[in-house]
Amino acid sequence: MRLPISNRRRPLQLATAAAVAAIAVVAVAVAVPEPAGAAGSTIVGVGSGRCLDVAGNVSTPKTPIHIYDCNGQPNQGWTFTSTGELTVYNAATCLDVAGFDTTAPATVQIYPCNGGANQRWRINADGTIVGVQSGLCLDVEGASTANSAVVQLWTCNGGSNQKWRTAIGDTSPPSAPGSPRVSDLVCDAVTFSWAASTDNVGVVAYDVYHDGQQMTSVTGLSARLTVVPGASWGLYVNARDAAGNVSQASATVSITPPQCQADPTPPTAPTGLTGTASGTTVTLRWTASSDNIGVRGYDILRGGTKVGAVTGSPPATTFVDSGLAASTAYTYSVVARDAAGNVSPRSGTATVTTGAACGDPVCGVTQVATETDLPWGLATLPDGTVLYSRRDAQDVIRLDPATGARTNLGTVPNVQSTDGEGGLLGLAVAANYSADPWLYIMHTSPTDNRVVRIRVVGGRLDPATEQVLVSGIRRNKYHNGGRLRFGPDGKLYVSTGDAQNGAYAQDRSVLEGKILRLNPDGGVPTDNPFGNLVWSYGHRNPQGLAFDSQGRLWEQEFGNSVMDETNLITKGGNYGWPACEGTVGSCAGYVAPKRTYPTAEGSCSGIAIVGDALYVACLRGARMYRAVISGDSLTDVRSYFTGTYGRLRTVEPAAGGGLWLTTSSTGDKDSIPNNSNERILRVALGG
Repeated sequence: MRLPISNRRRPLQLATAAAVAAIAVVAVAVAVPEPAGAAGSTIVGVGSGRCLDVAGNVSTPKTPIHIYDCNGQPNQGWTFTSTGELTVYNAATCLDVAGFDTTAPATVQIYPCNGGANQRWRINADGTIVGVQSGLCLDVEGASTANSAVVQLWTCNGGSNQKWRTAIGDTSPPSAPGSPRVSDLVCDAVTFSWAASTDNVGVVAYDVYHDGQQMTSVTGLSARLTVVPGASWGLYVNARDAAGNVSQASATVSITPPQCQADPTPPTAPTGLTGTASGTTVTLRWTASSDNIGVRGYDILRGGTKVGAVTGSPPATTFVDSGLAASTAYTYSVVARDAAGNVSPRSGTATVTTGAACGDPVCGVTQVATETDLPWGLATLPDGTVLYSRRDAQDVIRLDPATGARTNLGTVPNVQSTDGEGGLLGLAVAANYSADPWLYIMHTSPTDNRVVRIRVVGGRLDPATEQVLVSGIRRNKYHNGGRLRFGPDGKLYVSTGDAQNGAYAQDRSVLEGKILRLNPDGGVPTDNPFGNLVWSYGHRNPQGLAFDSQGRLWEQEFGNSVMDETNLITKGGNYGWPACEGTVGSCAGYVAPKRTYPTAEGSCSGIAIVGDALYVACLRGARMYRAVISGDSLTDVRSYFTGTYGRLRTVEPAAGGGLWLTTSSTGDKDSIPNNSNERILRVALGG
C-alpha cells in the first residue's frame, strides 16, 4: 500500500546572520543496502532521494518507470546482471527502452528480458546509468523530485536528476584516509592534505569536514579551504567510492587561523548600562561600543565575574540574567571584545535588586556536581537519584542530588570512542526498574553503534547480563545520534545519525539517520510503519527526544551549516535530509520542522518537556531555549543562560519538577577521558 506524501515544508523561518560558505558536493552513486522484501537493490535518485520504481507495483509488460519514496517493495529491487541487464521482480523482467528508441526523450518501461541492446545498461563511476544502445542517461523528467515523477532517457548533462545511488556491485567502503596535515595557513585559508585511501574498486571523492560540518568534496588529495580568522576548527576527511560507500574518518588536525591584520586597538567601553528586574530575572541594556574594525561580542560581569556573553556582527546590546536569588542586589558591568581579542575598559556599573519571589518560567540554578569527563546520557531512577554516562571514560555514575555523592556503577563493556563524538551515549531506565532493574544504553563499539541493556545488580552493572538489542548501526567520527527515550506506549525510541553519509537517511531499509522504535527486548513492534525498526527517517544527526503530555514525540536535530531543527515526529514521516536542511533546499513533500535555529545560535543536542514547555540544550549557541507547546506549534520562544555556563549538552526532567542540565565545554571533540571540567546543574522552574 502506498503511503501519502508527508506535510509540505514551510517557507524559510529564520536566516543566519553570517554568510554561509558554499559547499561543493560531488554527486556520485552511494551505497544503499538491499531492502527487506526486495529481490535486488534499490536505485535512488541523488536529486530526489526517491527510488527507481515500477509504477503500481505490477509486473505487466510496458509498465512505465518513475521515482517514488523508498519502501522496500519488490518493484524497487533491481539486479545488475553479468550481461548488463537491470532486472526487477525476477530474472525474466528487464528495464527496457520502448521501441528501441535512441532519441531523447525516450520512454523506459519494464518488458520481458530478450537480450536486446535496448535492455543493456552501463553503471558509471559518476553515478549515471547509460543505455548501451542509445548512449543516453537515465533521467528524471524535468529534474522533478516529486513522487511519481517520470523516468526517461535524456542527453547526459551532469544534472543531479541523472545521478543514482546503488549498492549493485560494491558494498565495501574505502579505508580511512591517512596522514592528514595542513600547510600554508593564513588568516582566511589553509591547505588540507592527506594520503590516499584504498578501495576494492576505487575511490572517486573525498569529503572534507570541520567538527561534523561538511566543507567541500574533492577528487584529489588536498583542498584549499576557506576558514574563519581566530576560529579553532578540527579538520578531517572521509573517502567515498563510486558506489557511495563512505570510509571511517581520518585523524583530526586542529587549526586556529591568525587574524587578518594586526589590531592592537581595543573597543571603547560600553556606556549607558541599565538594568530592570522582573521577579528573579534581570534584563540589562547598554549603548554599543565602537571599534576601529568591529565589535564581535560583549562579556557580562556580575560582581566582577563573567556570567554571560552575547556575540554577533554586530552583537546585541541586551542580556537576560535568569535564575537569581530573590530580594537580592546584583551589580553588573559589561566589556566589549573585538575579533583580535582586544577587550575594552569596563562600562559603568548598574545595581539591580530582584523581586521577592520568582514569577518567571526559569528560577534558581544550583550546581550539584562537577565532572572531569563529558556527561552525556542522564536518567532519573524511581528513588530520585540520577544515573549519567561519561562519554569518554565509558562508565556510568550514580548521583545523589541531596548530597552530591557519586558512586561508579562500572564500565560498560565493548565501548570504543571515535575521536569525535562517539562513545558512551544515551541512557534510559526500564519502566518497572524497581522490580526489574534494566539499564538501556546506546554506545559506539569498535565496529558499529548499538543499543544494549544491562542489569544493575547490587548497585553495580552486571556485564554477564548484557543483551545486545540492536547492532550494525553504522558509526563514524561524528553523526552517531545516541539518545534513548521510552514512550508512553512502552516502546523504546532511539535516535541514530547518518554516519556522515546522507544517502542512508533516505533508505528505510537501513538504521542510520532515523528514529527507531523497538520493544524493550529489542523486537520489532508489529505496528511499525515499514516492518522493521524504522519509525521516521530523513534525519541528519538527531540527539534530542522527548514526549509531551499528549504522547507525541518531539525531536532535536543538528543541521550542517545553516539550520538546526525541532521536529514533531509522525509515524513513517520523512524529514528531508539530505535534500533539505531545516527549510533550505528541495523541501517540498517532506515533514516541516516546528522550529528552526541558525547553527551559530543552536547546534542543540538534548531536549526535555516539563508541563507544556519544551527545553532545548545548545552547544555552539551556549544557551537553553524554552518554548511553549501550543497545539502542534512552538510559541513564546525564549533563551536562557546565554554564555553563562558554556556549551550545554543534555537537559532532562528532574524528579519533583525542575530540570537537570549538563555542560560539554571542553574535550568534546576528542576521545580522551577525564580531560574536561563540566558541571551538572539543577534548574528550578517557576510559573
